[in-house]
Amino acid sequence: MEPLFLAVIFGCRAGLLREALHKVYIPRVQRGDAAFAAKVLDARGPLLSVLAHFFEHGRWGSVVEAGIEGQSLAAEDELFVLAQAGLYLTAIRGFAAPETMVCHERLASLCHSLGRPLLLYSALMGQWRYSLFTDKLNAALQIAERVHSLAQEQNHTALMIGAYRALAVTHYYSGNDFQTSLQYALQGIQLWRSGRVPSPVEEPITPATTCLCYAALSEWHLGEIASCRATIAETIALAKELNDMQALAHVLMLVAILAQFERNPSEVERRASDVIELSTRQIFATWLPGAVTLRGWAHSVSGDTAEGMALIQEGIKNWRAPGSMHLVPYWLALKAEVLHLAAYTPKALAAIMEAETLAERSEQRWWCAELHRLRGVFLAAIGTDEAQVEASLGEAIRIAKEQKSVSLQKRAEATCAEYRRRKASGSGGRGFRLPL
Repeated sequence: MEPLFLAVIFGCRAGLLREALHKVYIPRVQRGDAAFAAKVLDARGPLLSVLAHFFEHGRWGSVVEAGIEGQSLAAEDELFVLAQAGLYLTAIRGFAAPETMVCHERLASLCHSLGRPLLLYSALMGQWRYSLFTDKLNAALQIAERVHSLAQEQNHTALMIGAYRALAVTHYYSGNDFQTSLQYALQGIQLWRSGRVPSPVEEPITPATTCLCYAALSEWHLGEIASCRATIAETIALAKELNDMQALAHVLMLVAILAQFERNPSEVERRASDVIELSTRQIFATWLPGAVTLRGWAHSVSGDTAEGMALIQEGIKNWRAPGSMHLVPYWLALKAEVLHLAAYTPKALAAIMEAETLAERSEQRWWCAELHRLRGVFLAAIGTDEAQVEASLGEAIRIAKEQKSVSLQKRAEATCAEYRRRKASGSGGRGFRLPL
């Protein structure tokens, strides 16, 4: 494949843009619609390096306009190159990489002017991913609703699955009501099971796998644990069947998070290690820092707090590097737990305060009940006034009830009951070391 990559690069440098695209890149590198170099050879990194030569000095979103006579890219060619670049930028540099937004904004503008609704769907999905990771959740919700409207206008099943995926994910992280997220996810799954309609555009992650993932996460919150586990098993099997490595990395990441929900460090370690290995081999930027953070939590609760904290610090730093706010309150909650285990409870409280501030700023309130519960645990440990402890635990229960998170409600109620039991018995000395 390397001679073909070089042929495209040298063709672009010589001003033979159309020839490089139509005689080499499309028919021989990607083999038409098969995306051969990406899907079969897993050569997304080299593909991105090749695609950069269609852009002005590597500025994503600014396609080279001048070639030798008859060799400049037509508008349809520009659409194709932008769609390819957006796809592989997302995979290689991550959902929060600013260049993905630049690329998808230009793609959306061209789609509007040329009347290309299918590629407009692709552009909007790219914008949605970026907004989910870097902006307030309301911005991501508005884009998800635009995707849904577009899918309805086109009356296209595959686009509807993608739209339900976006709505399910966005509503999940809003934390308003996990039942709503589950309903959207199930609608997407039902459409997928009815016929497995192929998508007219290539996506970084097969939408059906994401619908299954967020159905499982919502089921966990709703207390449907057995159903959650069955759904996760189905999701892993589907990602492997489709040979969708980005989807598999995403699924394994969420399986590791679910294992952390259930406080199973050995399973967290195993799944996080799988994500790290797969993301490193495939050069997937999005999930690697999160997997490192989860691995750090697993090490810490298993007794190796020094190594665990180092991994957590590294993971959170790299996750936030491109400007991502997504999941950061959750990562900070893990950091707070580890600080508490290492007897740095005041620092743990500071991490929780930062997490709460970020949750409000990003509008991603899905983990707020647990943040309040942990605040109560830490306040009890340092012997804070009982009213403050009770207020934090009570707020955790109230939020979980509003969100219909049966699992988090039970956890908060158990912590509150244990606190009151120890308080009544007079055990604990200055503070109460409540279970995490």
